[in-house]
Amino acid sequence: MAWLREAAERGGDRAMNRLAQVHALLADDMTAIDRELARVTREGVSPATDSAVHLLEAGGKRVRPLTVLLASACFGPPPPASRDVAVVAELIHLATLLHDDVVDDGLERRGRPTPRRVWGNAVSVLAGDLLLTHALERTAASAPPAVLVDLFATLRRLVDGEVVQLRGRAKLDPREEIYFRIVRDKTASLFSWAARSGAVVAGAPAEAVAALGEFGESVGLAFQLVDDVLDYAGDPRATGKALLGDLVEGKLTLPLIRVLAAHPAIAIDVDATRAGDPRAAVRVAEAVRESGACDAVRALARDETARALASLDRLPPSGARDLLGAIARELAARAA
Repeated sequence: MAWLREAAERGGDRAMNRLAQVHALLADDMTAIDRELARVTREGVSPATDSAVHLLEAGGKRVRPLTVLLASACFGPPPPASRDVAVVAELIHLATLLHDDVVDDGLERRGRPTPRRVWGNAVSVLAGDLLLTHALERTAASAPPAVLVDLFATLRRLVDGEVVQLRGRAKLDPREEIYFRIVRDKTASLFSWAARSGAVVAGAPAEAVAALGEFGESVGLAFQLVDDVLDYAGDPRATGKALLGDLVEGKLTLPLIRVLAAHPAIAIDVDATRAGDPRAAVRVAEAVRESGACDAVRALARDETARALASLDRLPPSGARDLLGAIARELAARAA
């Protein structure tokens, strides 16, 4: 594991480009994982498989598989099962994206039309179901039973978060506690599972598994807070995320919730945006940008990243631990 220590030491505290560095350092593992993802998404009946492949080939950071691998590497050379669990983490993520785009009437993801636009909602839902089935089968076959039990609980959180968010499409609920419940269930829960499961397959002690679970939860929360900011202040060419995409889909992100609390009258424009008025969307976006809410949410993302790093401090020192920390910093730095 000397290469991990050396990698963590190179570049000092610079986090930017560290994600690409980790991809390069784990090239053999990531190549095997990408190859397996390509195979699994083609395993089934067309056009469900076509829909899944379309989404996979759009690319992605593969942060969840990397989290699994590095969590395992914190306790020695990752066992073969860590690759299987890493594949599962990405399959679950892809399945949720297929389902989310149907629920949200999503039009574009990662710079290309969503699968639902190409093959229709029914195919996209079934493609997501197919990937979930592959994920559960692989977990049952290759991971300790505790990992599968934990995955069931995580899937329940994912569904609960989606349902709570769906309720908000019928009636706006700008309470921050509702927002944070959605984010913890829909986004943070899978990051947390990936980190915990990587530790479990490596035989880590219970305290270390818990610490990595907390790390993943905080990273997932920070990740979503940053995404909220990028909806208003990001560069679509760099992020692959269309500006105002969440707003147009009717999602109440935290910057908008903060503005609604300070200026309730803007709810009229929010409702008009949700009804498809592009001029109202521009007015809402301008109000959010001018309010300072994006800066406040950036600060929250930095605070959550600091909590993630504090969780890592409970693990034995290692190059893998340092690289997990560097990834957390880089994900937060996207909104800088």
